[in-house]
Amino acid sequence: MNSRQHDSTSLTAEAPTDTGRQRMPAEWEPHERTWMAFPPANDTFGPARSTTLRRARNAWARVALIIARYEPVTVLADPADTETARALLGGAVAVESAPLDDAWLRDSGPTFVHGPDGAVAGVDWVFNGWGAQHWAAWARDRHVGRTVADLAGVPVLGSGLVNEGGGFHVDGRGTVLLTETVQLDPGRNPGATRESVESEIHARLGTRHAVWLPRGLTRDYGEFGTRGHVDIVAAFTPAGSLLVHRQDDAGHPDHEVTREIRAVLESSTDAGGRPLSIIEVPAPTVTHDDGIVDWSYINHYVANGVVVLCAFDDPNDAVAAAILQEAYPDRAVELVDARDIFAFGGGIHCITQQQPAPCRAGGA
Repeated sequence: MNSRQHDSTSLTAEAPTDTGRQRMPAEWEPHERTWMAFPPANDTFGPARSTTLRRARNAWARVALIIARYEPVTVLADPADTETARALLGGAVAVESAPLDDAWLRDSGPTFVHGPDGAVAGVDWVFNGWGAQHWAAWARDRHVGRTVADLAGVPVLGSGLVNEGGGFHVDGRGTVLLTETVQLDPGRNPGATRESVESEIHARLGTRHAVWLPRGLTRDYGEFGTRGHVDIVAAFTPAGSLLVHRQDDAGHPDHEVTREIRAVLESSTDAGGRPLSIIEVPAPTVTHDDGIVDWSYINHYVANGVVVLCAFDDPNDAVAAAILQEAYPDRAVELVDARDIFAFGGGIHCITQQQPAPCRAGGA
C-alpha cells in the first residue's frame, strides 16, 4: 500500500451528533493503528524454543504483516522477546517492549473511545484472567491497558468493571452486544446485575441499548474458555446488519446453541428500536479437531481498507469470504489461516485491538 494509507490525518472521522459524551467508534471507522502482542513462553504457547511457541509466533506474525499493508501496527513484546519479535516482523511492524503474561490483546488491552472533543482516550477495564481462572496469569497483563494507552499517547479512563474487549461488540449507533455469562460472571463481577453493568458500559462506550446473549459457544465453557465471548458469535456491519455464527451439523452441540442465540436476536432491537437484521454465516464444515471446535468466521478483524478473515482450509472459507465481501464492498477481504490461533484459544479478532483516528468534534 502507498504511504497515504498510513497517514492517519487523511482518515479523520466525523464525530457523532451527541458530542456531550464519549463514544466507542465502530470497528470499521477509520483507524490510527492496530495493537497486538507477541506470544511469550507460557503454559498456553509452550516453553521457549518449543515448536508450539514457534507456531504461535508465526501465526500472530502473519496477521500483523497482513494488517501492516493497510495501516500501522504496533506489537508489544515481553522484554525477553523484543529482539526475536523484531527479527520475525521486520521493519513493517513497530515493536514495543512491555512485560506480558499472554498475547490476547483484544482482552488485556484498552478499549479506545472518542471524547466529546473528538480526541482519543483509552478505557482501562479491570482484567483478571477471564474471571480469575486457575490456569490464567494476569499480574503483568492487568497493566497492559494502561501501558498501551500511554504508548499511544492518549488519556487513560479507568473502570471498575471486569471486562474484556472480546466480551462486547458495538454498532457505533448506540447498541452493544453483551453476554450474561461474561459480564455477570461471579468470577468477574460478583453481585453485578444487568442494570449495574449496563450503567458502566453505556457510560464508558457511549452506548444506550444493550442486547444480552444468554451464552456463547460450547467450547468456550471448557477448561480454557472465556465463558462466552461475543466476538466469536455475532458482529455488526456498517449497514446495520448482524453477522451471526451458524452451526449446521446436528451432531455438534452448537447446532442448538446457535439457534437459541438466533431466537434471542430475532426478538431484539437496536438502539433505534429497529429489529435486528440477521445474516447467518455458516461454520466451517470441520466439527472436531482434538475435541469439538468453535472455529468461526465471525472472529474477523476490520481495519482500514481490509477485512482480515479467519480461514480453515475448508469449503466454507469461500462462502464466508463472499458474505464478508458483500458486507464490506469497499474493502479487500484477506483470508489468513487461523487454525494455529484457534488451537491456542482464540481467533484473529482476539489478538488485535483497533486505535481509532481522532475525529472532528461537532461533525454530523
